[in-house]
Amino acid sequence: MIGNWAPRASTSLLATGPAVCGHQVEKRAHLSTGKGAQRQYSSDQGGPISSETRINERIRVPEVRLVGPNGEQVGIVRIEDALRLAQEADLDLVEVAPQARPPVCKLMDFGKFKYESAQKARESRRNQQLTVIKEQKLRPKIDQHDYETKKGHVSRFLAAGNKVKVTIMFRGREQSRPELGFRLLQKLADDVTELGFVESSPKQDGRNMIMVLAPHKNLKAKPKATQEPVES
Repeated sequence: MIGNWAPRASTSLLATGPAVCGHQVEKRAHLSTGKGAQRQYSSDQGGPISSETRINERIRVPEVRLVGPNGEQVGIVRIEDALRLAQEADLDLVEVAPQARPPVCKLMDFGKFKYESAQKARESRRNQQLTVIKEQKLRPKIDQHDYETKKGHVSRFLAAGNKVKVTIMFRGREQSRPELGFRLLQKLADDVTELGFVESSPKQDGRNMIMVLAPHKNLKAKPKATQEPVES
């Protein structure tokens, strides 16, 4: 009895013993856990969680909250009954809210649903406009020729649908005359009023004064409207 009991006692001591016995302790601990450790690994670390929508037989829960093809609430039903209803209606059982308890599933044509979703996403990307902000810098005492050149750049940017950040740069004693920059920005805004509007009023920012112009939303439709009477 003592001979058989001693190794078991030494095993428990090795579990809290020095690091020199680490290999032996790890091996015995693994053997002591047996199948329990294997079940724990498979349940907690069985693989990555898939974000793909589950449909039909891939939905493995005992019951679901079922929604009909027209949005009507059927209620909580067994998964077998939900699959049977989907088969009878020649539709798919689609899991639309997997986080709910029980999960919410809907009867629908999944192929048609994916096609319409892709079409909506493509249309949304097509209608989404990428906002680009161009910058144009001026001096408060700019001559008329340079002003016309800068105004042409601003007009071209607005016509292309871009916003324009107009910066007046003050140097030296010019900083004591901010009204010069303010009047210049007002003049520029008035000169391009057919192409854009003042989105951000002139503001002093250190040695600079900044104003933001934005294009009119219906700007692209104007050239077509002016060309039609000419052709007729």
